Amino acid sequence: MTIKIGDKLPEGTLAEFIESAAEGCALGPNMFQVADLVKGKKIAIFGLPGAYTPTCSAQHVPGYVANADVFKAKGVDEIWCISVNDAFVMGAWGRDQKATGVVRMMADGSAVFTKALGLDADFSKHGMGTRSNRYSMLVDDGVVTQLNLEGGGGLKVSGADTLLEQLG
Repeated sequence: MTIKIGDKLPEGTLAEFIESAAEGCALGPNMFQVADLVKGKKIAIFGLPGAYTPTCSAQHVPGYVANADVFKAKGVDEIWCISVNDAFVMGAWGRDQKATGVVRMMADGSAVFTKALGLDADFSKHGMGTRSNRYSMLVDDGVVTQLNLEGGGGLKVSGADTLLEQLG
């Protein structure tokens, strides 16, 4: 079943590659419980099929990086990019995209969280296995308040512009 507006995010764990060790976060991949991260926060989340893929790298991530200050000005505490890749790949891709410290590049390496959202997709015909559908959502204290699912290919409704418009 696909998550919908008004639903609470499912329990899950996501990994993030931490560039600099800090209190509570070691250098390298760190595992985080989604419920802990979303508590009391407004978070813009976007999911995509994979790191370094053409549309994701040329349009999806850059739109959120470029508009990060606008999201913050509209009350968004954090922006997350979730992909079915490992934390090392997401960390490297984040550096390439100039997203470090701007967009949290969250890895769902085994697609467990993506499947719990009901947003997984079979990309086997492209040699990629289980991946994520392309989407964006706004989450307030763990509850989905906006959800934009792409139908088919391309980037029409899940980009930063759409979510910013929905924020008012």
